Amino acid sequence: MAAESGAGIDGGQGTAPASFEARLELAQRTSARLREAIGQAVVGQDDVIEQTLWGILAGGHVLLEGAPGLGKTLLVRTIAGCLDLAFSRIQFTPDLMPSDVTGTNVLVAAADGSRHFSLHKGPIFGQVILADEINRATPKTQSALLEAMQEHACTIAGTRYAMEEPFFVLATENPIEMEGTYPLPEAQLDRFLLKVLVPGPTEDEMTEILARTTGHDRGPPPRVLTRDDVLSLRSLCRDIAVAEPVMRYASRLTRASDPAAEGAPEIVRRSLRFGAGVRGAQSLVLAAKAVALLQGRAHVAFADVQRVARPVLRHRMIRSFEGEAEGITTDQVIAALLSAIEARPEPVAQAIRR
Repeated sequence: MAAESGAGIDGGQGTAPASFEARLELAQRTSARLREAIGQAVVGQDDVIEQTLWGILAGGHVLLEGAPGLGKTLLVRTIAGCLDLAFSRIQFTPDLMPSDVTGTNVLVAAADGSRHFSLHKGPIFGQVILADEINRATPKTQSALLEAMQEHACTIAGTRYAMEEPFFVLATENPIEMEGTYPLPEAQLDRFLLKVLVPGPTEDEMTEILARTTGHDRGPPPRVLTRDDVLSLRSLCRDIAVAEPVMRYASRLTRASDPAAEGAPEIVRRSLRFGAGVRGAQSLVLAAKAVALLQGRAHVAFADVQRVARPVLRHRMIRSFEGEAEGITTDQVIAALLSAIEARPEPVAQAIRR
């Protein structure tokens, strides 16, 4: 970003801080450059790229779910290549141990013959973490990520180590292989800001993939954002304004996903055991702020909340036995919620008209 304008989002290089409007415009242009750079390696998947950027701008973690060969790992590696951040990859397997993720203390000998314990940091100590096939590891190993994802810190042998900011976990999982996989615990799913479904390519996209991957290597993508740029964008995302009616709409959507809540739609009471919680409402607002930032707007609209509802809420709802037996998906429940819950209830609409 600094390469384009000579200054970062906040002015930088000794210049006066840019106005909020100027920062928004610069953020929009830079985001477009980032998408263009990612598109040099990833064919299609525009919605997937867009939603992953929501997570990065909002400072959250993203879970990518799709069949093998759809470019999930390529997307994460490309994003890491476009950002001047430390990249780590963890290949999750059934025999992976928690210490393989976090690291451990090892006994080392000094030059004078003395011995002491020294921390050998694991791959979790990066900034962009690719948790590849996360559902192939046991729940014990998956839990090694919980503290880092929630608190951006890791405790090893009683000592707490803070992660270098910014810190993102971009995880992938394969939904069709059941043997040797372990479903992610609800507590860990809830720590992902978004769950993004990766679709298969169209015929045109498949043809372009073949053209790119059966010829010569095109080389790494260009670096677009520095560490300070990413931190500035994340701070700017938090500055996006959210009016109280929009906040209340996000609250009503989240509360209506609880089958025990008053006024919950029939499909919710019939097909869900548990709905989205407080993190779901927080994630709705944060992801909606990221949508507004990418479009260069200083405020969140009702449509932004509706746009992010599926990737934000789909992994936070637990279906009941009846819901699973009837084949009702959480996306269908979210669609029903968006239809049933009004953005502006009638009393609010009457007050606006007056």
